[in-house]
Amino acid sequence: MTIYIDIVLIENLIMNFIILLATGLILKEKIKVMRLLFSSLLGAIYSVVSYMSILEIYTSMTLKIILSIVIIYIAFNPQTIKKMWKDILIFYLTSFVFGGAAFALIYIIKPQDILMKNGLFLGTYPLKTILLGAIVAFIIIIAAFTVVKTKITKKDMFCEIEIELNGEKIKTTAMIDTGNLLKEPITNTPVIVVEHTLLYDCIPKEILNHLDELLGGDFSKIPESIKEKYIAKLKCIPFSSLGKQNGMLLGIRADNIMIKNDDKKEKKENIIIGIYNKSLTKRGEYRALIGIEGF
Repeated sequence: MTIYIDIVLIENLIMNFIILLATGLILKEKIKVMRLLFSSLLGAIYSVVSYMSILEIYTSMTLKIILSIVIIYIAFNPQTIKKMWKDILIFYLTSFVFGGAAFALIYIIKPQDILMKNGLFLGTYPLKTILLGAIVAFIIIIAAFTVVKTKITKKDMFCEIEIELNGEKIKTTAMIDTGNLLKEPITNTPVIVVEHTLLYDCIPKEILNHLDELLGGDFSKIPESIKEKYIAKLKCIPFSSLGKQNGMLLGIRADNIMIKNDDKKEKKENIIIGIYNKSLTKRGEYRALIGIEGF
């Protein structure tokens, strides 16, 4: 079987480029075509040198790892060691999936024209076969990572909660915010942040419509009957967030909270509701934030 070096170079250049492109899309990197091309060419040249067995060192595992680091650095320019190893991990995972899918297709099309030398699959199959295999593998990789990411996001980031407050029950979707460590400072009770519009059946509208005034110490718009019943129950909860380092929420202790996640239910009784006077999202995907302590 006659193998042409220029064909080996072009085939590996194309495969390397598509693997790096898929890696970049999975990592949500800013794709720079010239950097990907140069990085792919470096890998293709290595493949040619390795195939020709010019130097024994080119088949060593150490050199392959070093080459992977250089390729990733050229392609994506990671700024930290942690980011570098993450990029390399996804690069290798993508390469394994790509190799399995692409070469399986090549084997099905022309098994008699395939040989392996120094870890490289070679053959006289036409270039369009390589392209077809690469495209199929690319679609499989992107689709698989998209599905997995979607499943993980839905499972790990959202849960259903039922709030019982003043004898009334309210159901809503909450986002599990791992960065939410909000607690009521005096009792150290965990706080769940809830949009105020959800609470009209539980708390008088005179309170919910004047949250800012109450936080400022202005009770003039609250009827005396409501003051007597609710003011002692309300709590001021300090918080910090991006763009607002010294914020305050008005809070009230819930009777209990039922949390449902993965078909499991857990009842929490020592929880404070932090009343948020705006919408948490534009589209209403969730209307409450629950932190690690509350969850």
